Amino acid sequence: MSMNDPLGDMLTRIRNAQMRGKSTVRTPASKIRAWVLEVLTNEGYIRGFEKMEGDRGLPEIEISLKYYDGEPVIRELKRVSKPGRRVYAGVKDIPSVRQGLGVAIVSTPKGVMSDAQARTENVGGEVLCRVF
Repeated sequence: MSMNDPLGDMLTRIRNAQMRGKSTVRTPASKIRAWVLEVLTNEGYIRGFEKMEGDRGLPEIEISLKYYDGEPVIRELKRVSKPGRRVYAGVKDIPSVRQGLGVAIVSTPKGVMSDAQARTENVGGEVLCRVF
């Protein structure tokens, strides 16, 4: 089965699993998904992730979700740049999510990083998603 937006699919799986109160969720593996999950782990939004082999022998990523007092740590997880409409931002135009309380994940020439790290590195790029 072909998929047009693998990153959007992963974000939706995370949102759905958190609504159901699941502790883990699985998604097909890809480099971009792993890079975004690394940023989410470093920022403290998920416990972590692990690459593994799925039922049919295809690589998968198991994501350990994080909760605080029974509520999901991630309150909002939204895709910004979509396959039909890419959103790029220069270093001065990178959006601040909820006055700096949230994180925008940006794909830059130096790799996938948070908005604060992109400002520190002085690079812009494609705004993949925002997390609060």
